[in-house]
Amino acid sequence: MAVVSEYTDTLLPIRWPDERRSSYDVVIVGGGGHGLSTAYHLATRQGITNVAVLEADYIASGNTGRNTTIIRANYGIPEAIRFYQHSLEMYQRLEDETGAAILHQTKGIVWLAHTEMAMRTERARCLMNTANGAQTFMRTPAELKELIPELDLTGGGRYPVLGGSHHVEGATARHDRVAWAYASGASQRGVDIFQHTPVTGLLRDGDRVVGVETADGPFAAGTVLSAVGGRVTEMTAHAGVRLPVRTHPLHAFVTNDYAQGFSPIVASTELMCYVSQTERGQMLIGAEFDAQPSYSRQSSFAALRSYSYKITRLLPFLRDLRILRTWAGICDISADFSPILGFTGVDGFLVTTGWGTWGFKAIPAGGEAMAELIATGRPPALIAPFALDRFRRDHVLADQGSAGTR
Repeated sequence: MAVVSEYTDTLLPIRWPDERRSSYDVVIVGGGGHGLSTAYHLATRQGITNVAVLEADYIASGNTGRNTTIIRANYGIPEAIRFYQHSLEMYQRLEDETGAAILHQTKGIVWLAHTEMAMRTERARCLMNTANGAQTFMRTPAELKELIPELDLTGGGRYPVLGGSHHVEGATARHDRVAWAYASGASQRGVDIFQHTPVTGLLRDGDRVVGVETADGPFAAGTVLSAVGGRVTEMTAHAGVRLPVRTHPLHAFVTNDYAQGFSPIVASTELMCYVSQTERGQMLIGAEFDAQPSYSRQSSFAALRSYSYKITRLLPFLRDLRILRTWAGICDISADFSPILGFTGVDGFLVTTGWGTWGFKAIPAGGEAMAELIATGRPPALIAPFALDRFRRDHVLADQGSAGTR
């Protein structure tokens, strides 16, 4: 009981507003991780507290609460590596900064390779990561077996493990704790957070967006940020903005408890599945996003069967466990698999989207950078490459490592 009390007592309460203000400097649509992080950093870094966060359901009820909590920076292009490495380091300091226990654990993440082509890819990834500040090293099969005793190096006779890359700073954290830490931190500094307030449209003054429409009436704003996860194209359509984004489901499940001590996160770049152990001892297993675009949050037997088959060839002990709970979320995949942050071309209307399989790992850095952009009107160097107009300029950032296990 003492441990549980200590864990929950670190979270400050959220200040829920009794009524709305006549207008806000910033209205953020979406009360998930990215929206709450932006509000928090507006208040703490930029001194802007006249901010409203509008969530259609309850905070973190969308993709923030439906992800697999992995934090990593082992991407394939310099721009992404630098961004996610900064976010990874912000996560390492988040408990000290907010005072909230988010159960952050540095575990390391191993990406297995089963073919010579995959080995070349992982060697290149290690070199690119090292050059941009992310600690990633190649491991031999013997080293992997020592790191993961449960690993079957033959892959069940079908997927032999030839080696892999080891991103040593890979980590996990509790998604709901992260969202609450940012929400409480923002609200305690004056930010208004409204739950069950879906946005139905945008207010316009000529070509400029000056607020949002809700079922409870309008919210006037100097700047509107769409931090919607899933259905983002519906939101931006209100401003006449067409995004190069499609929305796909992603499936995951947890098993019953397994003996604590399964330390690293294990993924297969070719089989596109991964597994980690939660703080409760359950094995959390996920896979690549569903190829069929959909807004469905229903998991499917076909998806569960597919990645259960593959992951149990690598880790045979999983065959003895039972699936306790499954879920699916909806994630926005951009045309080049990299996020889209910043200006939309419509005055007063910004976006943070295209986070692939949800971008839980990007919450701290994404919110910090968007807060600076809103406050200064200038994109920080860390996110400038991810602007929407890169598609018009043909400067795409093709990196499938930004979406799922690739």
